Amino acid sequence: MTLLDDLERYYDTVPRVGGARAEDFGPLTLFVQEGEGWPYYARPTLDGPAGDVTVAEVNRVLERQRELNVPQAFEWVAETTPSLRAAVEAAGLHVHAHPLMVLDPAAELPAPHPEVRHLGAEDPLLLQAVAVPMLAFAAPGTALGEAGPAELETTVTDPSTESRRAHVSTMLASGRTAAAVAVRDGVVLCSGQYNPVGDVAEVVAVGTLPAARRQGLALGVTAALVADALASGAKTVFLSAGDEDVARIYGRVGFRRVATALIAEPAQ
Repeated sequence: MTLLDDLERYYDTVPRVGGARAEDFGPLTLFVQEGEGWPYYARPTLDGPAGDVTVAEVNRVLERQRELNVPQAFEWVAETTPSLRAAVEAAGLHVHAHPLMVLDPAAELPAPHPEVRHLGAEDPLLLQAVAVPMLAFAAPGTALGEAGPAELETTVTDPSTESRRAHVSTMLASGRTAAAVAVRDGVVLCSGQYNPVGDVAEVVAVGTLPAARRQGLALGVTAALVADALASGAKTVFLSAGDEDVARIYGRVGFRRVATALIAEPAQ
């Protein structure tokens, strides 16, 4: 079994353990969240039928997603299912490409960052920790931005932020995720998580307050997450970088590009 095979099995398992049901559409599987939690997506069926995915098959899934009022989204690895991109684009979706990176087993991790620590399920900083990536991903990239502690203070009062906190707290308590933050003067400036399944772990949701970028905080948080994942038994640690600039930061932790992760959704 190849590395990309391992990642395909991980991608198929995560929604299932996260409370989603799987709906079969032949070469595609639609994961639908049941109850609280993140909305999921459609992706290639694990060990599915051979042959190219067609636009008709994509449209069947899109129709079902509209019927369920869930995001019209597909996620897959370009090198594993090369035919899917043309099919989703023909169906009118826009495709985003992200470097798919795996930790080099021989990588030497950076020294622990003095402002980085791990969070538990009941940590009072967890509300800030889930809010920071919301602000970070609203202004993607690595350049300094405007959103800082004042915007964070506003974001944590949004009811949707508390809903996210409650969900992440449940995941932390069950061991389905682990979290780390960079904290200064009681303010979370960067946060991230990793989600383990067996001996594979994916680093996710690493984000820095735009006003606090370019201080090595994302590097420190990522290194802490990786160290914890390895200590907890992970043999493969991977992530999808937002863009090439972000990928270079992860390269400093020891991640190497192995493929391209693709996300398709309606054009904005």
